[in-house]
Amino acid sequence: MAAARLYQRKWVLIKLPIALAAVALASWLWSTWLPLPPAEITVSAGRADGVYHAYAQRYAEKFAARGVTLRVLESDGSVQNLQRLRGAVEPTADLAFVQGGVGAAVVAQEGGMRLLTVSKIDIEPLWIFARQPGIEALQQLQGLRISLGPAGSGTRQLGLALLEQVRLKQGEYTDATLAGMAAVDALKQGTLDVLILVAAPDSAVIRAALASPAIHLVQLRRTAALTERLPWLVPRLLAQGTLGPQLPPRDVTLLTTSASLVARADLHPALQRLATDVVTEVHTGGGPFHRPGEFPSLKRLQFPASEEARRTLTHGLPWLEAHLPFWWAQVVLRLLVICLPVALVALWLARIVPAYLRWLLESRVTRWYGELMYIEHDLSRESLTGLDLSKYLDRLNSIERRMEAFVTPTYLMPRWFMLRKHIDFVRMGLFRRRGR
Repeated sequence: MAAARLYQRKWVLIKLPIALAAVALASWLWSTWLPLPPAEITVSAGRADGVYHAYAQRYAEKFAARGVTLRVLESDGSVQNLQRLRGAVEPTADLAFVQGGVGAAVVAQEGGMRLLTVSKIDIEPLWIFARQPGIEALQQLQGLRISLGPAGSGTRQLGLALLEQVRLKQGEYTDATLAGMAAVDALKQGTLDVLILVAAPDSAVIRAALASPAIHLVQLRRTAALTERLPWLVPRLLAQGTLGPQLPPRDVTLLTTSASLVARADLHPALQRLATDVVTEVHTGGGPFHRPGEFPSLKRLQFPASEEARRTLTHGLPWLEAHLPFWWAQVVLRLLVICLPVALVALWLARIVPAYLRWLLESRVTRWYGELMYIEHDLSRESLTGLDLSKYLDRLNSIERRMEAFVTPTYLMPRWFMLRKHIDFVRMGLFRRRGR
């Protein structure tokens, strides 16, 4: 009997396969449904002397403290950062800093991208520095030598958009390729007339430009039309002395945009939460253009907000990640949602399948006892013919043949022997009735 053979070797034929299947199922779920996050990710920052690169270095320290390696890539700016996120250029990136207004232009040129905003992190002013004093409108830049930044930068995208609004076309000005401190030095030496760039106020380039008496900070007049057509630009006041003694030398209103940390949509959810937590630690304080607590933020975004980031900003990290080291939290989560349920189901099956087989075996012996009791009951009648006695004897022989083919488990042996004795007892009774 198959059930009896299975029950006899239940550890090898039932419990061991169940255990192996449970391990295989848990491993499959662990690797496909809820895989561990990668131990190393990449962020595309900016130029080595820029604030994006400084932010990325601080992020790398925070990530390293949680056991994740954040590799920082230099770049020419936001356009190249977006291309790396999309995988359009090598090396690719998982996270990147993106300047406000750049995303829409790149999407329009290159198609849609599956990107998510982790958070807006800072306010970035649009700086226009000139050697010539008295410049108050973009139209006055006609015929001048202008630095708009490298080709992959958000500064160039924004600068071109501004010049386009006042119908200044390429050819009506000289497009210099200088950037950073080289552009500031060129302004001082007179080989460059205007420097347009988007950078944080504490950038070394901005401080050097503001500190030079030969360079003048331009304050544009009548910017309402610009902000209407370029809605990611917002005018904000930079008060005199905000950046240091006489930096800037007077109150000035600058057009500003925002900076965001953007992630690939396929970045592991745990790393999206971790990035949001790191952003919260780094950017909670105030700045020259915003109050403490204004950032990180998920308002007025270019790309859809990460749901993991939104939950983290609203409710904080999940309990495990908030109270355990990052990797321990990931392992414990998978132990609770994968290994524990699979183990409980496997344990239940390891108990219920042998119990079912045991019930089958016991019910078989019980049925034989029932047949024997039926025969004994009929034997109590007085009127039995020789044909009836032969029929009952054949039934007893049939029971015995089935019992001989039955692989009896050890725990059923006492009942099996008792049943054999009862069969012999009933058979003797049949022989006595036949001999009358």
